[in-house]
Order: sequence, then structure tokens, then C-alpha cells
Amino acid sequence: MKSERSREPLWREEFSIFQADERYVSRRQLTKFLTLTSLAMFAGNFWILVKSWIRAGVSYPVRTVAQAEEIPVGGVKLFEYPGPQDQCILLRPSENSYVAYSQKCTHLSCAVFYSAQNRRLECPCHQGYFSIEDGSVLQGPPTRPLPKVILERRGAELVAIRVQESPEGR
Repeated sequence: MKSERSREPLWREEFSIFQADERYVSRRQLTKFLTLTSLAMFAGNFWILVKSWIRAGVSYPVRTVAQAEEIPVGGVKLFEYPGPQDQCILLRPSENSYVAYSQKCTHLSCAVFYSAQNRRLECPCHQGYFSIEDGSVLQGPPTRPLPKVILERRGAELVAIRVQESPEGR
């Protein structure tokens, strides 16, 4: 009888656990980790795909922003597009051309203004300069051009139809 009690229980023989082996990762734990990580990566990529579909479907309002003759050559008009918090700047560099850009600098969102003597848009915060022809960066810390507001001339009205982000999509 005594020998039966001193013997290890059967479950310890079947499921032997050694303290030294506890620091190692079992195959089951590794497989579980890899599976959960793969599922998380899949869910993240799926979320990015859904966001890009939603963003691609953004529609802009068609809004009259100015009368063509109210802005003199070399003149500027500020307006809001597409929403009330989105400040934009409309320029008339020559007799028959009008360009409009977001007034937010692409570096730190300071307001840009038109410098008529230098014929460029300038950001006073960090001396960022933008071309009035295409909104590209001329100098300074900004790395992306200004978002351009696409305009159409409909008779005497200048109508904003959409915002064109920078080509590299940043």
C-alpha cells in the first residue's frame, strides 16, 4: 500500500511539466501568435482599402466663388471651399487666367498670402514659397504643393468644382 501512495499520480506522467521548459514557446503558442498577427494585418489592410474607397467617393459642391471682373489683374480674393472652415485664395495673374489654392500651407497649416512684388504665395511661419502657376514648392520646408481648387468660368462667374490634391497623394 505504501508504494502506491508514494508513486506519482498518473496525470503527472501524462502531462509532465518541467519548470525549465516553461520558458520555451510551444508550437501551439507560436501558431496562435502568427495566426492572430496575420488576422490583425489583414484587418488593418482591409480598413485602409475601405478608407481609400470612401475617400475616392468624395464629392465637392459646385459653388460660385467670384465674378470674373470683380478681381483686377494681380488681385486676390479670399473665399471658403469646399466647407466653411476651408480657406482658399483666388488669384488673377493675367487678363484671362484665374487660379485658386487652399490657403493652408502644407508644412504646418499656416495661412499663405500673395506677394505681388515676388509673384508667389508665401507662408510667413517658416518662409515657405509656392508658385502661383501650379502651387508647387519654390523654397522652404514644405515638401508638397498647395492643393489646387479647380475653377470653371461660366459666363461672368468663376465656379469652384473640386479640389485637386498633390499628385503624389500625400
